[in-house]
Amino acid sequence: MLADDLAKAIIDGEFAPGARLDEQQLAQRYAVSRTPVREALRQLATTGLIEIRPRRGAIVAQVTPAQLEELFVAMGELEATCARLAALSMAPTERRRLQDLHERMGALAAANDVSAFADANHALHTMIYAGAHNIVLADMAAAMRRRLSPFRRAQFRLEGRLPRSHDEHGQVVRAILRADAPAAHAAMLQHVMRVEQSFEDLCAINQPAMAEEK
Repeated sequence: MLADDLAKAIIDGEFAPGARLDEQQLAQRYAVSRTPVREALRQLATTGLIEIRPRRGAIVAQVTPAQLEELFVAMGELEATCARLAALSMAPTERRRLQDLHERMGALAAANDVSAFADANHALHTMIYAGAHNIVLADMAAAMRRRLSPFRRAQFRLEGRLPRSHDEHGQVVRAILRADAPAAHAAMLQHVMRVEQSFEDLCAINQPAMAEEK
């Protein structure tokens, strides 16, 4: 997906903060027309990864570490609350679907299928939002997830992250299945904190490599 490829390039530092993203150059780089480029830029603008400014077009946003930390803290609190409410509110059929998806994700993690695992990961978290049975909270969590989507997806490129993520999900899912609301809240909060740490670890690994290339 073009938006994912462009997000990866930005996160990896191929486009510096403040750099202008020229539609024609991007179309040539990715061998597509300008229409999918515009759509990808619109998608990334909703995440805050880029800004679209009058007369300047798309600009790579300057997201500071402090801003990212605040976003992850907010995400953690929202998702932890969703998990707590899901443990109390999920119907038996919803719990079975959550368990089935989590079990299928084990095979994806073992196969190191990053793309399929990332898609299933999105579905699992969305199930938990819905399982909270609170539309306002689910909408807030989904909006925050879209904002952090490029950063959350990037962490799966860290070696060994998929099985660790699956194990973290297991703690959340098991707590929800046994209707243990405090444990579900704590497990999800810990999971999001580890997502943030994994992204920071990935950036730390990439920075020396980027410096050598330059």
